[in-house]
Amino acid sequence: MKKIQVNKRAIKKFKRGYPLILAEDLTSDLPKDDFVKLYAGPDFLGTGYLSKQNKGAGWLLSRADIQIDQAFYMEKFAEAKALRANFFEDELTTAFRLFNGEGDGLGGLTVDYYAGFAVFSWYNSFIYAQKTAIVEAFRQVFPEILGAYEKIRFSGLDFESAPLYGKSAPEPLLVMENGVNYATYLNEGLMTGIFLDQKNVRGSLVNGLAAGKSLLNMFSYTGAFSAAAAFGGASQTTSVDLAKRSLDKTREQFSVNGIDPDSQKIYVMDVFGYFNYAKKKKLSYELIVLDPPSFARNGKKTFSVAKNYGELIEESVDILAKKGIIIASTNAANVSAKKFEEMVKAALAKRGVSYEIFQRESLPADFHVADSFPEGDYLKVLFIQVK
Repeated sequence: MKKIQVNKRAIKKFKRGYPLILAEDLTSDLPKDDFVKLYAGPDFLGTGYLSKQNKGAGWLLSRADIQIDQAFYMEKFAEAKALRANFFEDELTTAFRLFNGEGDGLGGLTVDYYAGFAVFSWYNSFIYAQKTAIVEAFRQVFPEILGAYEKIRFSGLDFESAPLYGKSAPEPLLVMENGVNYATYLNEGLMTGIFLDQKNVRGSLVNGLAAGKSLLNMFSYTGAFSAAAAFGGASQTTSVDLAKRSLDKTREQFSVNGIDPDSQKIYVMDVFGYFNYAKKKKLSYELIVLDPPSFARNGKKTFSVAKNYGELIEESVDILAKKGIIIASTNAANVSAKKFEEMVKAALAKRGVSYEIFQRESLPADFHVADSFPEGDYLKVLFIQVK
């Protein structure tokens, strides 16, 4: 295991157990894809690995001088399983995060649970190279898992998704969350059909927030928010997404819950185009959900949360019913919770409306976040009543 020297600026954060290793933390050239021991002079700081990924150069795994092997992985999986014991007992929810990367002590890997099946996501080439030991450790700790799939979230391989072991999941695989059914596909590219980190937001829609209200779901993807709202008693849902596949996927989410898709409205179009359409038709909505991708391109037009989220808020205010609610959400890692709230408030101020932020959500408990790495809690959601 290679010994790597850390510069003075980084010593304190690693002593606190901060897990993310950045290139600028190190005084020497980065070795490619290897386990390392971090030192400040003669002082040992911790054990980890280096491998380039979108978040940085690698991960600190332990403050102790240890071997990273199958026994280490088993220990981490066992700790993660114990933390989620109550989720396995919840009869109304059968999909959740089993293992949350650095939050559970192994940056670069997440594992999600879908009604008896597991989905591994590998975020760099080195952690993927440890797959044999990691998967065997997982199978020892989770023998009840029927089968598993893997998602490749780094460049260099010629596939995105593949079966990993065990039985094949049915297509669609129906999972339940807060009593609502969702159709998922575990081997259809990087996505499965539902973003599990939005469980609490969908739960609010199911448990009364949407009751009797008209809902507009922008960037609707497979319509999960719309299905939750309809299940929760919404008077009408409207789903808007530019991707053509969203139409059939959204209809399916209604159908698996016994809701006639023809009773709901689904549009395949650009969201800003829909805002203009709604204004021309003098449409209004009592509840608007805004959960865009961090970055998107439509022809020559680009959208990024950091630059353009305020525009979504302004456009939403223009078609919001009296005393309507906006659910403003982002998972953009480059936008802090403080900056996000400032952007939203600035946009509301431009429209000259009074408002109350009556609820805030972040990652649900199954997306365990390490105390030493609070930025791992990337989800920011504001529930805003415009008065």
